[in-house]
Amino acid sequence: MADTEQPYDELAPYYDQIFENWEKSIARQAAVLGRILHHESGGKSPIRVLDCACGIGTQSLGLAMNGFDVVGCDISSEAIQRARSEASHRGLNIAFLAANMLQLDAIPQSSFDAVICIDNSLPHLESDEQLLQAAQQAYGKLRIGGSFIGSTRDYDRLIVERAVAHGPDFFSDGGRRRIVFQIWDWMDERRYRFHLYITKNDGPTWHTIHFTSTYRAVLRGELDAALRKAGFTNIRWLLPSESGFYQPIFVAQRDR
Repeated sequence: MADTEQPYDELAPYYDQIFENWEKSIARQAAVLGRILHHESGGKSPIRVLDCACGIGTQSLGLAMNGFDVVGCDISSEAIQRARSEASHRGLNIAFLAANMLQLDAIPQSSFDAVICIDNSLPHLESDEQLLQAAQQAYGKLRIGGSFIGSTRDYDRLIVERAVAHGPDFFSDGGRRRIVFQIWDWMDERRYRFHLYITKNDGPTWHTIHFTSTYRAVLRGELDAALRKAGFTNIRWLLPSESGFYQPIFVAQRDR
């Protein structure tokens, strides 16, 4: 995760602009994840959740607004500051901490009902060894019977298609235009440099904000293997057609 902290520090003030409507996205994601969390927790309430790649709070905020007891952490200290501000603005009591998903023992709380890692955060990890370390760290933060839940892009499909762009998406902000698009520059068969562009119309002028980071295309079978090696059981995938989420979701259980 060598090049992850600085880009997300820079992106933190603008991250909500990736979405057409961030508030609606918060609500939609909380609805989908909430259903899965309630199902996995067997009716327990409140459900304690550690969001181990929380960013500016897209998932944490929505879950907290729906009655979940949430702790959030992220490698980006600027994203954590933004998440704290967003929670305060909404009157939410969420503990947000700067911590790497590879070092979750820095989080003082433990025995969570669920650890979540949503929106393609795990593929920032540079090797199978780091993937295993992240799974082990999540395992250690769960109570017996707790679940590790995450989402990634559908790399089983994407490494065949070799997609090089996503978008452009055109949004309107009070009569002004915003264009969001991505370029994926494949460096080898499995790694690509991700370029995100947000182009905004501010009055008579336009300006573009550019962010970049790297991803590794992690296949579902590879993630399954890391989860099993970390001790997880009952590993399963929910595809978008089943879950209603925009990425494949994995669910894995700690049973001892």
